[in-house]
Amino acid sequence: MVTVFALAAALLYGSADFLGGAATRRAHVLSVLLVSGAAGVAVVGLAALIAGGPPRPAGIAWGACAGAAGGVGFMFFYAGLAAGPMGVVAPVSALVSTVLPVAAALAGGERPGLRVYAGALVCVAAIVLVSSGGGEPGAPGGPGGSQGFRRSQARGICYGIASGAAFGMFFLFIRNGGESGALWPVVAGRLTGTLIFLAAAAGLRTGPVRWRRDGRLFAAALGAGVLDASANVCYVLATRAGLFGLAVVLTSLYPGVTVLLARFALGERMRWARRAGLALAAIGILLVTT
Repeated sequence: MVTVFALAAALLYGSADFLGGAATRRAHVLSVLLVSGAAGVAVVGLAALIAGGPPRPAGIAWGACAGAAGGVGFMFFYAGLAAGPMGVVAPVSALVSTVLPVAAALAGGERPGLRVYAGALVCVAAIVLVSSGGGEPGAPGGPGGSQGFRRSQARGICYGIASGAAFGMFFLFIRNGGESGALWPVVAGRLTGTLIFLAAAAGLRTGPVRWRRDGRLFAAALGAGVLDASANVCYVLATRAGLFGLAVVLTSLYPGVTVLLARFALGERMRWARRAGLALAAIGILLVTT
């Protein structure tokens, strides 16, 4: 069941990123996150009520830490996309966010079989390739020349590491909260993350996307929140169903879903790196599930 829940989480996370990315092309990222955050709180709140079980202080605390880490990770990630090449920021972030919790799982005593090790390594390579930018970096021209380009790459690496570490801590914290046996830690995480977005939006005087102004934009932001929150629930269920490291690696394949949706829904072209990454992802999944 860990494979089923983890792949479901990857499918939902990737779909959420596709909708959220489409929305942020037409509105400020915080305007989108305010809507998606509120929708996510409603979804996980309903899921927690259906699942039952009392909220426990330790689980709530872990959930709040996860929400804070995820919120900060989003800030670093989007700041990195603005300051450095996407082809540097995204794969570095994806790699760090996967390796950190997997290393914690191994340190905690998890010892999967050789086939699972091989599949996990293939999946990690797939994550980096699929997350790489669609275009090649431009020639180092303009102010600063090659030195300015190197500085941009360095900033991209730093932001990628910071956001990846934050996302990796999110995976760890929400897993720890999920061990309480209920879904209330996920609710606490969504609430905390949404409060961070609210504070940032208030500081920048940014309001949420509104239905009356652009119904399709609002629907995309709303859908992103619903899908992302559902992915959180599936991820927690995956960590309860089997090896934590395996759940993280399979869940982290979500960029491949985003790339495929962009290819078939928007007609975006895929470079060889992303095609190779998708092929490796399929091989990795076969290795860890057979």
